[in-house]
Amino acid sequence: MRIQLSEHFTYPKLLRFVFPSIIMMIFTSIYGVVDGLFVSNFVGKTPFAALNLIMPLLMILGALGFMIGTGGSAIVSKTLGEGKKEKANEYFSMLVYVTIVGGLILTVVGLIWIRPIAIAMGADDAMVEDCVLYGRILLVSLTAFMLQNVFQSFLITAERPRLGLAVTVAAGVTNIFLDFLFIVVFHWGLAGAAIATAISQAVGGVIPMIYFFSKNSSLLHLTRAKWHGRILIKACTNGSSELMTNISMSIVNILYNFQLMNLAGEDGIAAYGVIMYVNFIFVSIFIGYSIGCAPIVGYHYGAANHAELKSLFRKSLTFIGLTGFLLTVLALSLSPWLSKLFVGYDPVLYEMTNHGFRLYALSFLASGFSIFGSAFFTALSNGAVSAAISFLRTLVFQIVVVMILPIFLGIDGIWLAIVVAEAMALIVTIVFFVIKKEKYHYL
Repeated sequence: MRIQLSEHFTYPKLLRFVFPSIIMMIFTSIYGVVDGLFVSNFVGKTPFAALNLIMPLLMILGALGFMIGTGGSAIVSKTLGEGKKEKANEYFSMLVYVTIVGGLILTVVGLIWIRPIAIAMGADDAMVEDCVLYGRILLVSLTAFMLQNVFQSFLITAERPRLGLAVTVAAGVTNIFLDFLFIVVFHWGLAGAAIATAISQAVGGVIPMIYFFSKNSSLLHLTRAKWHGRILIKACTNGSSELMTNISMSIVNILYNFQLMNLAGEDGIAAYGVIMYVNFIFVSIFIGYSIGCAPIVGYHYGAANHAELKSLFRKSLTFIGLTGFLLTVLALSLSPWLSKLFVGYDPVLYEMTNHGFRLYALSFLASGFSIFGSAFFTALSNGAVSAAISFLRTLVFQIVVVMILPIFLGIDGIWLAIVVAEAMALIVTIVFFVIKKEKYHYL
């Protein structure tokens, strides 16, 4: 039975509704990690480091899709909650078409500037060609990647989270199979990894497009759109926290790479790449829950159902707290095995990765609350608070600590920087929860 946004959400019903989003984000993270796994083990350490070096740029560009998807879905779900279905579909269609145009423009710009950008990011002579090769292939599929990010949010708003999961699984399986085929069987190296990812992103972006263009029984349809400049600006403003999160993470990753290059060279970048891959998988649970819960929050906020907002808020904090504890224990337990899976061929690199991940894993105790807090305020159409949490968490705090801690702790300061930054972000999130409770009535 399909769960509707207007229903009362008990724990079982809430978990059933958000579960596809969580699995969807886990699969998205896993198939993103597969490139690194195959490249590290079958192509080499230098191409693996090059992939990790150029990836932040690609994530910054693709983050525009997250911004439009999360910011736009909050507006669309609120409009649906107000009973304006036709207007909601106009907004939805316009945002999708804007994403397509924006993706094409960014692709052209990226193809022209990829080499100087790679050099500016720190690629040395041994890495720059690999960075350019991988980056150019992924730029060709950038529009599809942005659409995939947009539809992850709108499929939930359309009450079709299971379809979103199915599309993500299809894209993930495609990437895994083609990585094996192109790298292991055909020996296409780094190019094979990039082509596999590009094709999988096309699967993730095109299938939802076909669904929303066809006749379906969901709440949303792609129709002839009208221009609503105010709504586009509001969607971008509202989703700016998600954009800031992705951009900030990418900028911080670049800074981490610079610091690690100075302290540990190519091995440091490779170790950090492994840690970030595993981190993506673990944190995707928090992100998936937040994405899945946001349309519910937006709908009941639009319907002025304060009792349901309070219920959702309490249940969400409970889920985030328990999940954070379990993920920390799991990360500490699996650290040796996960490190060996990626870099077991190099004993020195393995020890560095295993040690670094054990310190990094402590951040899972706090990170989920700030991730949820940012998404929660986005769903309440308060993009300013949402962006403030994301900006401080993913950029300001991390830049400060990653510049200071290594002075006193060496490379351990880099691994512990995220732990200190997440603790500071948790304090900020709690303050905003307390300050805004009277306005939104969730406490």
